[in-house]
Amino acid sequence: MERMKNILLSIAFIACMAIPATAQDTIGTEDTVPAANIEMAADTAAPVETVATTETVNADEATQEETLSIGRSLVDFVKDTGFARLGEQWKVLIMIVISFVLFYLAIAKQYEPLLLLPIAFGMLLTNLPGAGLYTPELFAGGHVHWAEFAKGAGLLDYLYLGVKLGIYPCVIFIGVGAMTDFGPLLANPKSLLLGAAAQFGIFGTYLAANALGYLPHEAASIAIIGGADGPTAIYLTSILAPEMLGPIAVAAYSYMALVPVIQPPIMRALTTKAERGIKMSQLRMVSKKEKIVFPILVTALVSLLLPSAAPLIGCLMLGNLMRECGVVERLSKTVQNELMNITTIFLGLSVGATATADAFLNLKTLGILAIGIFAFGLGSASGVLLAKFMNLFSKNKINPLIGSAGVSAVPMAARVSQTLGQEEDPGNFLLMHAMGPNVAGVIGSAVAAGILLSMLG
Repeated sequence: MERMKNILLSIAFIACMAIPATAQDTIGTEDTVPAANIEMAADTAAPVETVATTETVNADEATQEETLSIGRSLVDFVKDTGFARLGEQWKVLIMIVISFVLFYLAIAKQYEPLLLLPIAFGMLLTNLPGAGLYTPELFAGGHVHWAEFAKGAGLLDYLYLGVKLGIYPCVIFIGVGAMTDFGPLLANPKSLLLGAAAQFGIFGTYLAANALGYLPHEAASIAIIGGADGPTAIYLTSILAPEMLGPIAVAAYSYMALVPVIQPPIMRALTTKAERGIKMSQLRMVSKKEKIVFPILVTALVSLLLPSAAPLIGCLMLGNLMRECGVVERLSKTVQNELMNITTIFLGLSVGATATADAFLNLKTLGILAIGIFAFGLGSASGVLLAKFMNLFSKNKINPLIGSAGVSAVPMAARVSQTLGQEEDPGNFLLMHAMGPNVAGVIGSAVAAGILLSMLG
């Protein structure tokens, strides 16, 4: 047995020596891999490497396409910015600078800031390239193209409808009427003539502008600047010459703000030292009944005589009746404050929006500015000269300085008369006397606008 055992051990040793090394590693392992599987793995090794290479190439191409797409998007974004368009629309840079000048006048100099500030901001918004807030084509030819609104309109396009339809100026006139005291006019009815005389600046300028080659509707829109009444100028221009609304509104409110600069030289040149020192007697007290009847009577008479003036005169007198009747105090306060302020914002923004580069930067605009200041000066001079003429036939002398207040820049023009009067005599108080022609000028400018509309509308 021992010998047999040794023989078997020898055979086993020889068998182990004959097995290859790779097979030896496999023998004795619990998880053995069949030879067939090993051959299949060897056969599929090459295809796995090919698939991996293809996926890597595709990933690289996708990354490159994504990079190109991002690059194109950035280029398109830059092209769509307003900065890129400024090179193509260089005129808007000039308009933006002009809006900054108006900001300075409104904020730093406080020249008519309540309307000049919104106008300047509207001018800024409409001239920002690509903003699309105002579309002049929607109002081309002086008409509202309602069908085009369905295709898309900007915010300022909708706000401008209040100007185009004559809503904002009339609403503001309600507020003006509620803040106006016609007592000085009723106490001295002769001041109505001084307010009417100042409107000669409108009709004289209309004839001059016609002679210079402006079309009748353009001449009328420029001439109304002489009334120094912003809402009336906007109302008339929006009907007769809407393409000129921006320059005319800016000119009208700028000259109103410059009343203390424009009027004094004219007033001094046309009066003597003695005339400027004339003291006027104290005005009588006006009863409440007179103040209530006045707006009703004026509305009826003017509207029957001149129907085209009814919207402005009617709104002005409605506001005044609210003030004087004493039974709708809440409504009176509303139109003086909340309604007036909201409408002023919308009016200023939409009027400023019409001051586009194409409409503003031309020789016609320069003509508007030049003729507008002529109209304003002519209106101031006409009131002063009529007062001097009336003194030739009147026992109670009129200080000619109050005649310049007929241009209706309420109450600034009246304050200028007061200031110049006190330069000659510190004890001379002309403010209440000047308020008569001043409020008469508001009525006069509305009537003048009605006459021009009836002639040209």
